[in-house]
Amino acid sequence: MQPNVARGADRPASVAVEPIQIRGRFLTAVALKVTAPPTEGFYAALDTRLTQTPHFFDDAPVILDLSEGAEVGASDLTGLVRALRDRDLAVFGVQEAPDALAEAARSMGLVALSGGRDAPLRGTARKDPAAAIASRKAAAEAKAAPEPPAGPVNRVITTPVRSGQTIVSDRGDLTVIGNVSSGAELVAVGNIHIYGRLKGRAMAGANGDEAARIFCTDLDAELLAVAGLYRTNENIGPDVRRRAVQIFLEDERLRIQPLG
Repeated sequence: MQPNVARGADRPASVAVEPIQIRGRFLTAVALKVTAPPTEGFYAALDTRLTQTPHFFDDAPVILDLSEGAEVGASDLTGLVRALRDRDLAVFGVQEAPDALAEAARSMGLVALSGGRDAPLRGTARKDPAAAIASRKAAAEAKAAPEPPAGPVNRVITTPVRSGQTIVSDRGDLTVIGNVSSGAELVAVGNIHIYGRLKGRAMAGANGDEAARIFCTDLDAELLAVAGLYRTNENIGPDVRRRAVQIFLEDERLRIQPLG
């Protein structure tokens, strides 16, 4: 029995299906600078840092900066990547690696990147390599992207932000009405307002806006950052913990000031 085909039809009607969607996405990454073949002292210092700031590397991809690692060989890189992954650090790429090391990195499934600059430490408010990478990426994407349509630039979230979620406001302020769990992340090019308990990470001024601020009614954050300057939970004093506060930059330092 012949199938019932419409008269004059030579082929089946085509259905327009979009097979893939490509979108920009913020990525928070930590750059670990390697200037010499790792030694026992290197790993001891790293373990100390992991103990002091246990949440700083949570769910954060790690890039190995080899711009000054002329003495680092392929075997050193292999051992370093294995040691970092044994410590639950998610190493995914290298940057500014010589050709030989870049090839060794690719053989281990790592991505070889170019670009990026050092971020100096400034007292308790340190320049966050992760926020710096996110800021540069956001600026590049904003420059390359077409002019966005007119409309609201701020974003409001009316539900709690769960662990593992990343909420981004790439055109203005971000407001969260609810709690932000440990392991969650907020990123905004403008200010961040949190009407609830902040236990995760909040990064305002992601494009480098040093006038941006973070407002929170109950502070217990893993990490706070404004325009790349950051402070971790271990450096948040008891005088501002679990209080309503504002976080801002003053004289190139990150300040946490109680409200009211």
